[in-house]
Amino acid sequence: MAALNHHANPVLLLLLCSTLFSLITSHEFRTDGTVIELDESSFDSAIASFDRILVDFYAPWCGHCKRLSPELDSAAPVLAALKEPVFIAKLNADKYRKLASKYEIDGFPTLKLFVHGVPEDYTGPRKAELLTNHIRKLASPNVSVLESDASVKDFVKGAGSDLPIFIGFGMEEIALATLGGQYKKKAWFGVVKDFSEEMMVSYDFNKFPALVSLYPKYNERSVFYGPFQEAFLEDFIKQNLLPLTVPIRYEILKLLRDDKRKIVLVIVEDETENKAVNLLKILRSAATANRDFVFGFIGLKQWAEFAETFDAAKGSDLPKILVWDGDEEYYVVEGLERLQEEDQESQVSRFLERYREGKTIKMMVKGPSFKSFMNSIMGVGLVLVIIVMVSVMVAIFYLAGESGDGTPTRPARPENEPGYKPISDSSEGAEEGYPGGNKED
Repeated sequence: MAALNHHANPVLLLLLCSTLFSLITSHEFRTDGTVIELDESSFDSAIASFDRILVDFYAPWCGHCKRLSPELDSAAPVLAALKEPVFIAKLNADKYRKLASKYEIDGFPTLKLFVHGVPEDYTGPRKAELLTNHIRKLASPNVSVLESDASVKDFVKGAGSDLPIFIGFGMEEIALATLGGQYKKKAWFGVVKDFSEEMMVSYDFNKFPALVSLYPKYNERSVFYGPFQEAFLEDFIKQNLLPLTVPIRYEILKLLRDDKRKIVLVIVEDETENKAVNLLKILRSAATANRDFVFGFIGLKQWAEFAETFDAAKGSDLPKILVWDGDEEYYVVEGLERLQEEDQESQVSRFLERYREGKTIKMMVKGPSFKSFMNSIMGVGLVLVIIVMVSVMVAIFYLAGESGDGTPTRPARPENEPGYKPISDSSEGAEEGYPGGNKED
């Protein structure tokens, strides 16, 4: 009898596994681009069913969640129609708290992208078009292996124009594997072995292996012929993550934070004026020959507050040229603080030569530096959080005071109040709670 049981155990185990598998995969999900509503019984099945699925952990009372919902509705059919589709689902994390606790949801809405069952926090933009682009990037391979001219064209078209693209012609995937993962959120990477001479003409390289950098948004292209050790490849990639000439905006400052190069900064009255556009062409030419700098420009009309930190107010002598260290210091060159209208190309060349010779005057920014500017924004956010928390605590203590008959009162909180969490009075069937909170869009 014991021997019979011993031989039967594997059969029983297989039956049990089969039953469990059928339970997990028993749910059928729509794949037409509709946002899928999940619950405790269907969550694991959805994660197992889809290679790529973006889950919105939301609360019905959360205002930010309500604003995000139509953006996800718009993005869902676009992502579902991709060659490698990404589906969007949502889970009421206020109701299904065990799942929320499992995935460490501490605020609403929280977005997590599951790729082959592995979750990753999504903290990118939440407007439909930008969200779609970012999710496509996150869900893509670190390095795409391209098989033909047609696949190269499809890859470039699919990558869009917002991020730089690096294509290794005649290169092995392993050569870019590490860097492709390291810079995945900042660029697209691909390699191709079989390509025609037409590709070489189109992407302007005359031998291979070659790493071609494209930045469609700025119509820029550059080629790297080696050496192909990782350190040299990374230098080339880092130099091409930004365009040759960078319009200084808040979102660009975030990118400059990770770049160690100093910034040649030109301040003009208005970036859109013809004379500013012509100066920009000169700066682009200088940037090509001086890749150890970032070349940036800013118009007083476009961002006066930032320009004024470099003592460039309205009515001052412009264009102004300087070298900024990205923090609290900047340098002007003696006798070349301002670019005259005549022969600006020679003036820019002389500015760079004299800067390298050390003929400079060190200055300090008048307003917040890049680092302090970023920290001040974080500080304001922290102060607001503290104010909200203190206000809620004061309200709770006030409402929890004794009633007229001497018994403590339990305040009722409306469902539309931020931070509201309905919790059953009965301990029967109660689930473990977790702190609520709102996440900004």
